[in-house]
Amino acid sequence: MKILVISDTHRSQLYFYELLEKIKDIDYVIHCGDVEGCDDEMESICRVPFVAVAGNNDFCSYLPRERVLELMGHRIFVTHGHMFNVSAGIGRIMEEAESRDCDVVLFGHTHRPTYSDNGRVQAMNPGSISLPRQASKRPSYAILELKEGEKANCQLCEIED
Repeated sequence: MKILVISDTHRSQLYFYELLEKIKDIDYVIHCGDVEGCDDEMESICRVPFVAVAGNNDFCSYLPRERVLELMGHRIFVTHGHMFNVSAGIGRIMEEAESRDCDVVLFGHTHRPTYSDNGRVQAMNPGSISLPRQASKRPSYAILELKEGEKANCQLCEIED
């Protein structure tokens, strides 16, 4: 199963639409928050299941703040990250994922792509496809590949100009 992971679109979905056209073999889309009311529109153009969580800028949203997904034998904790203070480090969010018996945690909030693996939990932040804050300033996203009985394959990607 191949999953497109995005976050922090902040009402700017242009790159998301381009990625859906470019990456043909996506089976699932996960949005890690700060969709700012555009989740229904984004879901409506997806040809695959679309799951989103609420971020700190998703005021009055009906989206849940966190979810645990069970896909291909993996438990995936999805949250925006601000409730776990990810801007100061990812230790708390990794501990939370482990306490929920999850082997993967996906989050956003910092607008900077990051990946970490402590041997029990893999943590991945896809960054932002609309307001990137890493040194390259390139829009970023992630691909999560899942196979039954195998460790999840996490890949961070940037969109070239």
